[in-house]
Amino acid sequence: MKYRLRSLYHLGGYLSATCLVLICTLISLQILGRISDILLTALGAERIGLTIPGLAEICGFLLVGATFFGLAYTFIHHAHIRVTLLIGQLPSRYRVWAETVCLSIALALCLYLTYYVYRLLTDSIAYGETSYGLLSIPLWLPQSAMLGGLILFCLALGEAWWQTLVVAVRRPDSFTPGDTDPN
Repeated sequence: MKYRLRSLYHLGGYLSATCLVLICTLISLQILGRISDILLTALGAERIGLTIPGLAEICGFLLVGATFFGLAYTFIHHAHIRVTLLIGQLPSRYRVWAETVCLSIALALCLYLTYYVYRLLTDSIAYGETSYGLLSIPLWLPQSAMLGGLILFCLALGEAWWQTLVVAVRRPDSFTPGDTDPN
């Protein structure tokens, strides 16, 4: 399948990977801080007390970013888990329509979720909501990552839906999943 916005979906993948690397880095720094305290205490020196305040909360928000930014990237690379037990047995001309229906439902649900995440984001900005943890992080930051990832996912689903629909109308007998280039 040809995705015209592939570079945008790859950007989402890179942002997702960056969030994962940040999680790994922060946790590694916290572990190194604890190990250094244990070693210094064993040597009779005073503890340094290297800790990252609100680490669990920060990593949780980064995990939200990693999850949502990665949705479109994993979709275009066929890495989402799909159960094709039923439609996998259908002939090509019926399967293309089943795929179109499935993509229509997925796109509708994704658009619905995107709309309500947008409303949640605007409410968080309007009321100045912050997290309840040790650090007072504005909630619009992780919600923006959610919204950005969902928008990318809606675009990817929309592209896949359109290309599948074109194949369903023009040449349904030639349908093979993942190869619905209308050109």
